[in-house]
Amino acid sequence: MTKEKLIEEIEKMSVLELSELVEALEEKFGVTAAVPMAAMAGPVAAAPAEEKTEFDVIIKGFDEKKKISVIKVVREVMQLGLKESKEFVESSASEPQAVKEGLPKKDAEELKKKLGDAGATVELK
Repeated sequence: MTKEKLIEEIEKMSVLELSELVEALEEKFGVTAAVPMAAMAGPVAAAPAEEKTEFDVIIKGFDEKKKISVIKVVREVMQLGLKESKEFVESSASEPQAVKEGLPKKDAEELKKKLGDAGATVELK
């Protein structure tokens, strides 16, 4: 019997007959046709994506030649002392550091540009 003929025969069956067929196949092959609950739900309906309103400005590194400029901007923005600013910038080379968190998009983009112009590699999250 070909697949097509088998499908044609299945199409002719009632719901009760199909249910009995499924049970028989489960018994014969030791499997289950149960659908996991997650699969029954189907694909999650695409809800309109909420636009992010708060951003974190993260320094991921800096241009070694412009290190002093980056330190100056960090010092100004974070209101840190020179030593703390230098340590903050240097540590960003090995582990990304958040300069500011929870900023509105406009402010975050301005700060990103300011740090980028100074020589920092910056990311918004």
